[in-house]
Amino acid sequence: MGIFSLEHGKWAYRADFALYGAAVVLLASVLVLDAPHSQRFAIVGTALVGLLGWSAIEYVLHRFVLHGVQPFQGWHAAHHERPAALISAPTVLSASLILLLVFVPAWLLTDGWSASALTLGVLTRYLAYAVTHHATHHWRGKSAWLKLRKHLHALHHQRIKSPCCYGVTNAFWDNVFRSKRK
Repeated sequence: MGIFSLEHGKWAYRADFALYGAAVVLLASVLVLDAPHSQRFAIVGTALVGLLGWSAIEYVLHRFVLHGVQPFQGWHAAHHERPAALISAPTVLSASLILLLVFVPAWLLTDGWSASALTLGVLTRYLAYAVTHHATHHWRGKSAWLKLRKHLHALHHQRIKSPCCYGVTNAFWDNVFRSKRK
């Protein structure tokens, strides 16, 4: 199991959470401590855009990329076949995609502070997504929210021929596009 492996050992799998957690703390610290005071409100607003925008990114990636574009579709099928296995995108891949598809375009269109704020929002929600996805497969939580997430994600895994429930952290876009339950 190497750095580019889809199936991870326990330490590599856990390291993904730690690395993203550290990245969120580091980026937030830099923005809080070093960003120009004149841009504070804009930075907070841009970070909120990233936080809110993640749900659309999550839905589009899961529905159209992981269930429609090779090689991602094949990789995701391995997760569907073995849902309890420690299968996830390699950190190198997910970090590179966030850098290339979020930070770089935002930096080219705005500035480094705004790009960092947007990336902070997306990274924070990506980490929340990763923890939620892990919880749906491995935790026995008692909260109503987690029970609902586990139920909807189980429906997703059971509906291979007629997939539904693409939202892992929320069902907003599944409701909008009527892909919640079939």
